[in-house]
Amino acid sequence: MFGIDLFDAALIPAMTVAALAGVLSFLSPCVLPIVPPYLAYMSGISVGEMKQGRSPLLAALFFVLGLSTVFLLLGAAASAFGAFFLGNADLFSTAAGIVVMVFGAHFLGVIRIPLLDREMRMDAGQQGGSAFGAYVLGLAFAFGWTPCIGPQLGAILSLAAQEGSVGRGMALLAVYAAGLGLPFLLVAAFFARLSPLVTFLKRHAQRIERIMGLLLWTIGLLMLTGGFSAFSFWLLDTFPSLAELG
Repeated sequence: MFGIDLFDAALIPAMTVAALAGVLSFLSPCVLPIVPPYLAYMSGISVGEMKQGRSPLLAALFFVLGLSTVFLLLGAAASAFGAFFLGNADLFSTAAGIVVMVFGAHFLGVIRIPLLDREMRMDAGQQGGSAFGAYVLGLAFAFGWTPCIGPQLGAILSLAAQEGSVGRGMALLAVYAAGLGLPFLLVAAFFARLSPLVTFLKRHAQRIERIMGLLLWTIGLLMLTGGFSAFSFWLLDTFPSLAELG
């Protein structure tokens, strides 16, 4: 059945990781500091006006729709190669796991990869102050994501490719987009109240980066050892009712 193919207990661990990766992507040193100026540019109002209560929520919504569009397309593309990846599952899981663990070691400070310390952004042009402009900016942001987002997104794309189903792969990327986009919308809706929290998180950017590195390293290890499958079987054994989902 379509529902069973799209969602079952085996997808829960990967979806949990995707949501957490999205939130940590938002909190990363390459994204969080640019949230206020992005909101101001997209909405055509100043940061000061946002602190006084003017909401850039509509612009933020179209921005999130733009980046989500790209992530969903990436998820569909990765899943379209599912048959190839499933045919070479052991080799792919080993290679992907090692690469993701290397990314994690970078963010933990064990090693440094110069490429991941550079920011790579695309210019969306003079599109500020309109819903369409915000959508275009979201597309540009997703296509030209900074290296801070690339490793997390790459890990989720690797998980999507192993699903072997376009629907399931897109579901994983939708969860990742939600993890990244919902905090953005919350800041837009409650900017005046959340501004001190954003400042606090900026001060702890290095600690957040370490958490991100630990998450990536753990994901890589699970991919390398088949831990996601083992955890899925444990869920089904522990909570048999999950087998009826979908």
